[in-house]
Amino acid sequence: MFFIRANSEAVKTVAVIGASNDQRKFGNKAVRAFLQTGYKVFPVNPNETEVEGLPAFKSIKDVPEHPQMVTIYVPPAVLLKLLADIANKGCDELWLNPGTESHEVLDEVERLGLNAIRACSILGIGISPATL
Repeated sequence: MFFIRANSEAVKTVAVIGASNDQRKFGNKAVRAFLQTGYKVFPVNPNETEVEGLPAFKSIKDVPEHPQMVTIYVPPAVLLKLLADIANKGCDELWLNPGTESHEVLDEVERLGLNAIRACSILGIGISPATL
C-alpha cells in the first residue's frame, strides 16, 4: 500500500541512507531524484566519500543538520542497527522504501516513535525511478 504526501514540497532536506555511486541502484536514483526536485541532499554510506558530487557521510550522526526526511535504501538487518541513531538525529518523516522493512523494523520504528511512511520516496516526490 502506498501513502503519498499531499504536501511533499514542504520537505527540503533529505538524508539518503544507502546512497550509492552505482547509477543502477535505487540509493543513487534517489540522490539524483531529490537533487532534480530542489532538495538539499545528504548521502549516507560508510563506504563512500562522495555520491553524485556531494560529500557522503559515514553515518546519520555525521549529517550536519536535522534532515526533514530520511529515506532508506538498506536491507532490514542493516536498518535495525541504524534506527536508534536515526531517532536520536531526528527527522519529520522516515521513508521505508520497498525491501527495507520487516516485522522487526516496524516494531522498532513504532517503539522509537518515528513517523514512518511505507512507500517509494522517489515516487513520493513525483518522479518515476524508471526515468532515472
